[in-house]
Amino acid sequence: MTSRDAQRLADEKELDLVKISPNAKPPVCKIMDYGKFKYEQSRKDKEAKKKQKVINVKEIRMSAAVQDHDLNVKAKNCIKFLENGDRVKASVRFRGREMAYTDTGRELLMKFADIVADSGKVEKLPVMEGRSMVMYLVPKKES
Repeated sequence: MTSRDAQRLADEKELDLVKISPNAKPPVCKIMDYGKFKYEQSRKDKEAKKKQKVINVKEIRMSAAVQDHDLNVKAKNCIKFLENGDRVKASVRFRGREMAYTDTGRELLMKFADIVADSGKVEKLPVMEGRSMVMYLVPKKES
């Protein structure tokens, strides 16, 4: 059908002529109420937005010379974050001569991962990023 006939038909029904795929040969059009279509589309988008969960990344910083009690306190906070469904970025900062002892930082992060193993698992193993070593933890899936 020609575009004039299609437009006349849409005008008779008091609806809009909307091009669905304008690059096709011949172009594909649809007769619909465009305002109603846009409204329903926005409602679908809002519903989809309500159902999605926002994942936050919480960071826990430690120094390479952290003591056991401080490590346990930070692990307790990490468990709380993981139970809320957040990802956790555990990082160890190295200052000055500590850069020569990055292996102690790796051991510290692995010990930290063992402490929080009941609530979360390691997503990304410890990696150096500048002057700090980072490791990412994610919550374990509840079955």
